[in-house]
Amino acid sequence: MTLTTPLILSGAPGSPYTRKMISVLRYRHIPYRFLLSGHSLPENLPKPKVALLPTFFLSEDGGPYEAAVDSTPLIRRFEKAFNGRHVVPADPVIEFIDYLLEDYADEWLTKAMFHYRWHYKADIERAAAILPRWRGITAPEDEALKMGELFAQRQISRLYVVGSNDTTAPVIESSFLRYLDALKAHLEQQPFLMGQRPGGSDFGAFGQLTQLTHFDPTPMEETLKRAPRVFAWVDIVEDLSGLEPTEDDWMKRGSIPDTIRGLLAEVGRVYVPALLANAEALIAGAEKVETEIDGKPWVQQPFPYQGKCLQWLREKHAALEPIDRKALDDVLSGTGCEKLFRN
Repeated sequence: MTLTTPLILSGAPGSPYTRKMISVLRYRHIPYRFLLSGHSLPENLPKPKVALLPTFFLSEDGGPYEAAVDSTPLIRRFEKAFNGRHVVPADPVIEFIDYLLEDYADEWLTKAMFHYRWHYKADIERAAAILPRWRGITAPEDEALKMGELFAQRQISRLYVVGSNDTTAPVIESSFLRYLDALKAHLEQQPFLMGQRPGGSDFGAFGQLTQLTHFDPTPMEETLKRAPRVFAWVDIVEDLSGLEPTEDDWMKRGSIPDTIRGLLAEVGRVYVPALLANAEALIAGAEKVETEIDGKPWVQQPFPYQGKCLQWLREKHAALEPIDRKALDDVLSGTGCEKLFRN
């Protein structure tokens, strides 16, 4: 099956997953056509079952279009559909680390993105002023102001979905600052998470950071103060179409830098206990996830999708060859990530 190009996707500049996938397409030299969300779609494109950004409209062998969402499986679908410039490492140990760090960016770092945007007054005002105008740049000013107010109210009312609230705010913010420090330290060793070339985890982190470091004023200020190197890295990853990668550019399992373990330690410190507590709440049919993360209370609504994330990580770990699983477990040991796979 051959995917028809240019690929068609609908998204928005303020969507971290849209930015993630556009950067992947640029890097991989996959032709695409971008449709700004909120505008009418061509009649031959179906409506997605779930309205998420970005939505891809894919046609195989010139057949009817299907609407597809969820960036991580889409990246892997494109790995099979298009040759060259791959973003999934060939070594299963490195590939698992890449997958875990991408999952962390998509599912935990996004908590910081939503939290900062809709928790602080300056960030709320900027988002309300800019985001709705992308949908109607010529709208009358009074209409744009009303759209911004309604949009902000709706997003603030949905913060519970990602777990941002007054109880969890200290955990989310402390974790983001540690992540900045850890990524800064890593970028002093190599230009990408996965070595001399980017993996899916690079694009996952990039997507969230386009908002945290380049749009929302509160986390942007923290980034410029603590980690200007990270700010500069986001600019670089925006368009890597000129990078010429080789297979030798991937990080090697025998020489994984300690800075990767530093990043994995942050995953183990916050994301792993959140995943495990969420899974327990889902199994028990509880209305709340109530646990302790990083020595502080954590409470949020159970999140079924992240229950699947834990399941997929465990299935992926179990599917490794024994020699590869042993090598991976040695890397994860002591980071807290090993707790994901304990019986």
